[in-house]
Amino acid sequence: MYKREINDMWSFKEADTKEYTHCYHTYPAMMIPQVARTLIKEYRPEGKLDLILDPYMGSGTTLVEASLAGINSVGTDLNPLARFMTSVKTKHYNYNNLLMQFREIQSHLIFYSEKNVKIRNFDRISNYSFWYNEETLMKLSYLSQLIENVEDKDFFNVALSETIREVSFTRKGEFKRYRMNESSIAKFNPDTFNLFEKKVVRNLEGLNSYNSKVNKDVAVGIYGFNTINGIPSDIINEGDIDMVVTSPPYGDSKTTVAYGQFSRWANEWFCFDNAKNLDTILMGGSKATKEIFKTNTIRNILDKIDHLEHKRYLEVVSFLNDYYLSIKNVSKSVRSRGTVCYVVGDRRVKGIQIPLDYFTAEMFETFGFKHETTIVREIPNKRMPSKTSPTNKVGEKVSTMSNEYIVILNKK
Repeated sequence: MYKREINDMWSFKEADTKEYTHCYHTYPAMMIPQVARTLIKEYRPEGKLDLILDPYMGSGTTLVEASLAGINSVGTDLNPLARFMTSVKTKHYNYNNLLMQFREIQSHLIFYSEKNVKIRNFDRISNYSFWYNEETLMKLSYLSQLIENVEDKDFFNVALSETIREVSFTRKGEFKRYRMNESSIAKFNPDTFNLFEKKVVRNLEGLNSYNSKVNKDVAVGIYGFNTINGIPSDIINEGDIDMVVTSPPYGDSKTTVAYGQFSRWANEWFCFDNAKNLDTILMGGSKATKEIFKTNTIRNILDKIDHLEHKRYLEVVSFLNDYYLSIKNVSKSVRSRGTVCYVVGDRRVKGIQIPLDYFTAEMFETFGFKHETTIVREIPNKRMPSKTSPTNKVGEKVSTMSNEYIVILNKK
């Protein structure tokens, strides 16, 4: 098929994956910064490197690393929380001004009482009494109230976003919405204000190191267009992109990493778009009836899954159809001799491993690229669930991937 090379260097086992503004907010299946950084350094395309694209931006790792390297970047993601996080992580805030605003917020926390909370209606949060106790909701609302009075609201709302999820009754270590059992809830007593303050302090430290390194003249474009449908010409013309560095989803959100469920608390709290139905509009969210691509590399794999269960086969095809269309559109945006680097994983369906790196390389070659290499790396640091429930049956779990594959291709 396509050449794979194992290189232990790419595991980055001892690396600090939370340096600079990468520390700001947790997010599912984050690409670690050292991978993006090394790809930009080691696999620069021939000629110029003025513009990097991440078509599945997520938490903004590539855009932050591009900024640190002094390179302009563009990213897109359908998740409004992802766009919000990335915009804050790539912005050059004035550290001293933020510190003064933080002290202003802290000075009011000591005077907290429920009678001082202005907004007490939480209907925007689905089934809020099931996921929160009343005291926690009131404290979160009070924090929102204080943040509304400062200049740089977004910076503090990123810390609040993370707090919103952590103080809920959501089971820890899960991306999907699972409620703690009653005995765990009885012992659960989060210090909402303290959690928020710790996150702000952490983020301030990250910002300080980011400001000391980044080139403030670098441009960062953050968008919400869907690469499945095309890339708007008023944002990116054909051939504009020198390099693509990205980690796409490994499958649909329902059966793999539930980006929408993970983000729902913050998306609902801030009244972001598509908070309740995000997973259905992400890649593979709408169901297909047939394949629109032609593949030799995973033909036997798809046939085996179809033989075992046609419904699961169609779910896989729904994702691959969207992925194929996205690759087609991304391919057009890359200039001749430009480089694409896709960090992918091999998901399992019905116990069968799907080599997404083969499919990725094959599809790009369909659109005029040449496969250079695929690097196999161990993923000790990537924030993934250690087990998933691919059958969607309670209690049935299988181990997730322990390796991922960095597919590198150059446009002819």
